[in-house]
Amino acid sequence: MKANPKLNINLYKIKKNSEHIKNLCSQHLVEVVGITKGCSAIPDVAQAMMEGGIEILGDSRIKNIQNLKRAGIKAEMMLVRTPMLSEVPEVIKWADISLNSEIAVIESLSREAWKNDLIHRIVLMIELGDLREGIMPEDILTTVEKIIKLPGIKLMGIGANFGCIGGVMPSPKNMEKLAELAEEIERYCGIVLEVISGGNTSGLKLLEDDLMPKRINQLRIGVGILLGQDDARSRNITGTYQDTFTLSAEVIEIKLKPSLPQGEIGRDAFGEIPVFLDLGLRKRAILALGKQDVDINSLIPIKPGIKIIAASSDHLIIDVTDFKEKITIGDEVEFKLNYPALLSASTSKYINKCFYKEEN
Repeated sequence: MKANPKLNINLYKIKKNSEHIKNLCSQHLVEVVGITKGCSAIPDVAQAMMEGGIEILGDSRIKNIQNLKRAGIKAEMMLVRTPMLSEVPEVIKWADISLNSEIAVIESLSREAWKNDLIHRIVLMIELGDLREGIMPEDILTTVEKIIKLPGIKLMGIGANFGCIGGVMPSPKNMEKLAELAEEIERYCGIVLEVISGGNTSGLKLLEDDLMPKRINQLRIGVGILLGQDDARSRNITGTYQDTFTLSAEVIEIKLKPSLPQGEIGRDAFGEIPVFLDLGLRKRAILALGKQDVDINSLIPIKPGIKIIAASSDHLIIDVTDFKEKITIGDEVEFKLNYPALLSASTSKYINKCFYKEEN
């Protein structure tokens, strides 16, 4: 048994989530790119996705793609963040496909691919309202004209992003706009686009409601597979597991203490002024876990009667006054994770990873 804190990873449930989402998308002729960045591209998780039928994996970090390939993961790899100019040689070496929005970067990819006698495939990202990456729609034809003349580059399609910066939701209207832009490119430039990549997990609801335009044929799914959640709509995805990952931390202190700090209040270690309610004496426990390990605000105690009070860099304070079970030093307290907690916990070198291949 590995030492605490532990990220408990159920590979069986991740595989089943992958199968469910793959089947849903296949019914609508939509390809799934399994996004691994939410778990820092843990190879065992990537393998579970593939066993669930996912054939293309995507990540925002070229280092994660390197690690997956070095671990023997045999999938096509998509870099889902516009490449940095400084990493172009690594992108050409390790990524089969990349999402792009800057012509200077695409030209650099072209030179590097040509030099290495390779063809690098790209998806050109279009800005459709969320205000993250993407060229403006009015610039698309002139940009495509430049791209299709570049050696070593194949424009395989276009894509858009939703729900990450501006919170703009995918809708039949903006998805139809993406499909119309694809058709405009094909007519004007005389090419055929293989891929129209319609965004992320938030697009699944359009498939479920049969509202996705037929031309959209790819979605990039991360949290929907990893946690069975559609964060943009604050919903669980029917037919998936949400307890694929849990986090365990060990109790290192239990004391009856006042609920209100004593003395003059200044800023805490993170520059914030804490606010507490006076609830009298409360039974408090300290866990060996902190803000350096995980996004505390995205942890959810699994058992009732446990409440998170506060955290420093390496201590998590919980109130266990209303917890009905006996709790002692050395016990483990387990939490469910939302996406920010999973992202940080999987990245932390202080949290051990434990894998399970059974349902329970």
